[in-house]
Amino acid sequence: MSELEAALPAGILPTALAENGEERGYRPGYEIVAERILEFIAAQRLVAGDRLPTEVDLAQMLGTSRAVVREAVKILSALGRVRAHKGRGLFVADDEGMLITSRWGGFFRPVDIDHVLMLFEFRRVQEMSASSLAATRATPAELRTIEVAVEQCRHGFVHGAVDVFNRADDDFHAAVSVASHNAFLVSAVRDARRLQRQSSAIGIHDTLGENAESAVEEHETIYRAIRDGRPEEAAQATAVHLDRTLEDYRREIQRRVFGQR
Repeated sequence: MSELEAALPAGILPTALAENGEERGYRPGYEIVAERILEFIAAQRLVAGDRLPTEVDLAQMLGTSRAVVREAVKILSALGRVRAHKGRGLFVADDEGMLITSRWGGFFRPVDIDHVLMLFEFRRVQEMSASSLAATRATPAELRTIEVAVEQCRHGFVHGAVDVFNRADDDFHAAVSVASHNAFLVSAVRDARRLQRQSSAIGIHDTLGENAESAVEEHETIYRAIRDGRPEEAAQATAVHLDRTLEDYRREIQRRVFGQR
């Protein structure tokens, strides 16, 4: 048993990787390695600033190549979970992304489907409340910010610009929470979305889902309800949007794991 395997909780063992770093079956090796590094951080209760094994050591522990580990580190760096300091090695990140994980007790596992489902439940409660309040409190300037985010999301979808779409999607949900004029909701919505991005970045990233067009239209519906001062409709439209997003996530997981549609 390797050092990494010994450090992981019972029942969580690295999945066998082929020599080219691919998990036997369906997934890129760098995604698997990224997951295992997160599991290692959680199992060892590492905190911001703690040193991680080197890329070479991680490759040996997981039986894969350093190149695959390097790609995994790139993903985790983008998520704000690890930092690579030239000449010093790999460390648990000390930025806001890692602080959020600490604030939520460090229990969230981005690749645990049960955790993802709970996160969507949490988002549903928070964002329905935020949109309902926004429908009664939003200022003209806040409404314009939400509208611009809707327009940018549509632009990103039409032109296949993933970065534009994703950034506008974040801007939309953040703008709705700000328009609620409730600082606790603003914080909760922001943190939950950052946690969800960790799941998406590891397993489903750099693509526009087949139902991105639905998301654009759902954003438009939420915006119009808020603009017209209809809190119940705004909340219901938000519920429809998040329920559909969750269903998309479930289908994608089924496709990746079982080759099903």
